[in-house]
Amino acid sequence: MLAACALLVLTLGCYAVLCAVKPFAPCRKCAGTGQIERFRKVRTCPRCHGHKFRLRVGRRAHNAWRRTHDAGTR
Repeated sequence: MLAACALLVLTLGCYAVLCAVKPFAPCRKCAGTGQIERFRKVRTCPRCHGHKFRLRVGRRAHNAWRRTHDAGTR
């Protein structure tokens, strides 16, 4: 039980460091190309709008927490 908790804390800690160091990841829909093929035509990816990257879930949660904290401490 203790080992499982330690592993969970270590995993979450590593993910938090990853989100701080590299907040953007390749888009999952277009695999980081910025384009998808629909109806035999190449189009701009609707998820990333051709930017090729997305914001990680952990970084998105951190940004929301910071906005809430900043709004509450003014």
